[in-house]
Amino acid sequence: MPSDPKDWIAISQLPGIGPATLGKLFRGKWTPERLVAGHSEKHLTSDTLPFPRLNRLQITQLQSYVMQRGDLWDSTNQFLEKLQRINVECLLSDSDTYPALLREAPDHPVILFVQGNMDAMHLPMVSIVGSRNASAAGLRHAYQFSRALSAAGFVVSSGLALGIDGAAHQAAVDLQLPTVAVMGTGSDRIYPVRHKKLAEKVLDTGGALVTELLPGSGPLAAHFPRRNRIISGLSTGVLVVEAALKSGSLITARMAMNQGREVFALPGSIDHPGSRGCHSLIREGAVLVESVEHMLEELAVMLGVLREVSQQEPSDVQNNLSPDQNKILNTVDFSLTLLEEIVPRLGLPDNNLLSSLQSDLVELELLGWVESIGGGYRRIR
Repeated sequence: MPSDPKDWIAISQLPGIGPATLGKLFRGKWTPERLVAGHSEKHLTSDTLPFPRLNRLQITQLQSYVMQRGDLWDSTNQFLEKLQRINVECLLSDSDTYPALLREAPDHPVILFVQGNMDAMHLPMVSIVGSRNASAAGLRHAYQFSRALSAAGFVVSSGLALGIDGAAHQAAVDLQLPTVAVMGTGSDRIYPVRHKKLAEKVLDTGGALVTELLPGSGPLAAHFPRRNRIISGLSTGVLVVEAALKSGSLITARMAMNQGREVFALPGSIDHPGSRGCHSLIREGAVLVESVEHMLEELAVMLGVLREVSQQEPSDVQNNLSPDQNKILNTVDFSLTLLEEIVPRLGLPDNNLLSSLQSDLVELELLGWVESIGGGYRRIR
């Protein structure tokens, strides 16, 4: 007989019940009725509690719940009404509709609240994560990789955060393809608020918003590591675009490694703090990738099917630049390049053409080939 989501929503509200304890209770089929019955049959005191150990307050709340009264009963019904009102489905980990890959993760959540397209949860998924304070190059790479992976048939998942997460989701919705956003808040709370429209587009384009947190849950610091294990658990592979040495993205990547998922990392300049986390992962065994084809080669083995990048996807060759723009671009390094260095590389006799050169560099920046940093420019693709 399938478990009743209502019971597990109730148990999850008990004081002192975290994800790990909830998982143990669920695997042991310790429903409210069983917990209350076991307590009553043994006539236990607060010093001699049944297995699993619950305190007197927890048992008292469950007793009222089983008799369909009390605060726990009322709050559980209110949560269910709220979930129904905003069209959120509740999946338990023993349900056929629960994502099979996530269920394989040893620390998978007992409850998932899903708003949107349930089918998106069961398609091959790749997550893209990285810094909230990403560079222009990082945002562009996240967008390009997400666009290519989406076009190749994967669902891209991420955490709906600013920076890399937002760019990854945006690429998918721009193609009108599904993406899965795993949130560190309840289903009724979009965080950050500025991503409310992006979240709406995720739903409009066949994607889904996912969380294990009850409605009303805010963006507490403790919620995001919990969110990260869902992102990695849902995914066949995790791509880290930019990450500092101490960041949530590295936590996600290491969770993915522990869950047996493939981890990919984009290398970057040794001068860029956002590259250090990726370089650390590469030293730990993550796959170094410079193009989406590198990822697809690895993922094809795991999925048992080769997925080609859409022919409509732009490549990294310099297709749309004029000969003069290509010449200037070839003088800019992938690290800081000062204007004083670019001029002699172009073979210009003096600085008379400096203003024209600056205009050309601004245009290359607008086209996404370079970025302005520290009095000079750096090539970003």
